[in-house]
This record gives sequence, structure tokens and C-alpha cells, in this order.
Amino acid sequence: MAIQVGDKIPAATFKVMGAEGPKDMTSDEVFAGKKVVFFAVPGAFTPGCSMTHLPGFVVNADAIKAKGVDTIACMAVNDAFVMGSWGQAQNAEEILMLADGNGEFTSAIGMEMDASGFGMGTRSKRFGMIVEDGTVTYLGVEAPGEIKASSAETMLEQL
Repeated sequence: MAIQVGDKIPAATFKVMGAEGPKDMTSDEVFAGKKVVFFAVPGAFTPGCSMTHLPGFVVNADAIKAKGVDTIACMAVNDAFVMGSWGQAQNAEEILMLADGNGEFTSAIGMEMDASGFGMGTRSKRFGMIVEDGTVTYLGVEAPGEIKASSAETMLEQL
């Protein structure tokens, strides 16, 4: 069953790229006691994700944070090296780039997508959430090929 508004974020461990390489970051470190705009993409460096989805958050980061948001986080079922490089390529200094390399968090919240037809295996659906102190207060899951319910503009409207 997919996560819903009102649900708590499950315990999980992401990978983030640090100065010395990949390091662990728990879901508590991301969400506990914070207001977080969290969005997930099917894959780093893919066209919709690189041309529209992530850039919208880069451009709107200041406006989002001005609404009391502590963290803007982007997650994909990719490794920390890829997420770190993609963040650098997109000038996403204000975005926390979270790797869910094995898809464990994605599976725990019921947001898996079969992208094997594209040679990508199991990935995350495209979605966005607003999470306040570990509880989901907004959830927008995209229809295939769309970037509306999880766009930076929509997330900004929901704050």
C-alpha cells in the first residue's frame, strides 16, 4: 500500500555524497523536527527530470525556503555518485540529493515503478510530498509522463 497523507515516514537509510564519498543519512536525519519538501524522480540525468523537474526546484528554492521549509530533498533509485554528480551538473546546491540505490525506501512507501521496458529496472514513481516532523501533509503522485502534482510550482502552492 502506498504512503498517504497523515502517514509517518518509515525508518530508512539513504546515501548522500559527502566530501570523502558516500555516507549514510537516516530518514530521521532528513525529516525529524523539520518541514521538508521531498520529491522523487525516476532517474537522474533523464530528460524530464533534468530539463523540468529538478530545475524547477533549483529556481524556486529561495521561495520554497521562505515558506518555512527547512530542507528540499530530491530522491531517486540511483547511487550516491550519480545523485552527487547530477546535483552538481544542475547547480542544485540548495537541494539535498538522496540516493535510494537499492530502492528500499521507495518500496517501503509503495512507490515502485517497473521501468524495465526502458532498461532501468525498478525505479521510483515521480511524486512529491510535504513532510512535517515525519508526517506526510501533502502527496502528489504523477501520471506517467507528467510533472504537475510534484512540480516545484505546485509544491510552493501547497505550502
